[in-house]
Amino acid sequence: MGIQSSIEASSAKFTPAMQRVATAIRDTPSLVLNKTIYELAETCETSVASVVRFCQALGLSGYAQLRMSLATELGKETAQYGGNLILGAEIAKSDTLREMASKVASLEMLAIDETVSGLDYEALERVVAALDKAQRILLFGIGASQFVAQDLHHKLFRIGRNAFLLADPHEAWTAALLSPPGTVAFGFSHSGETADTVRYIEIARQAGALTIALTGSPESPLAKAAEECLVSRARESRLRAGAMVSRIAQLAIVDCLFLGVANQRYEQTVDALQRTRDVTHPR
Repeated sequence: MGIQSSIEASSAKFTPAMQRVATAIRDTPSLVLNKTIYELAETCETSVASVVRFCQALGLSGYAQLRMSLATELGKETAQYGGNLILGAEIAKSDTLREMASKVASLEMLAIDETVSGLDYEALERVVAALDKAQRILLFGIGASQFVAQDLHHKLFRIGRNAFLLADPHEAWTAALLSPPGTVAFGFSHSGETADTVRYIEIARQAGALTIALTGSPESPLAKAAEECLVSRARESRLRAGAMVSRIAQLAIVDCLFLGVANQRYEQTVDALQRTRDVTHPR
């Protein structure tokens, strides 16, 4: 995972002082390249010790490694996607519509690239195998995460899999509790901290279902509650009504899952897609 995506994924465990450092770097990553550790600490109204702890929370030895890693990452991203990413994930008030569109497009391409290249393919294969063999597939997410769950439901349903999209927490908990043998329970949450989704996974696991999480935080409560975890990478803007970049990253994983499941029974899948296309085609 890149440094900037690691900051996004680790934000829940930061102290308030470390959060100020994270926000400053998210808004202007080049701060680290242009300022000493003392200057950055002063800018963030915190101590040098807090900056060091921030680096260590990311798995780095200290500020020098943060600076080197970030410089390498920014250089690579600028060469690949253009200079917009250096400004960070935030949309500025002065941005034109064209500039905002360019920023979002760059970040979404970057999120897909980081997500796919960083996937645990052994875990992905296990999840594909579980979905292929499942007698019942329960899919649940809240808010924007429900749209991701809905997309996987639509794809699996189109090829005849026994998939259910659960509408609210009480329905999800009930379905999880009554999981028959062969059930796979799938929970979606970018933060991994949505309490209702975590409880759904916990109930399903206690009931004997195989539990899977799709999240942007591998250390989150949801990731720890599930038996299998697929991780997306994304840098979100605070100027959003719901998931934007993270939704695109998770949809990329959904597409990988669908293709993996579809390929397990290739001829049957092609036939199902053709027949469902025919029946919905306008006469």
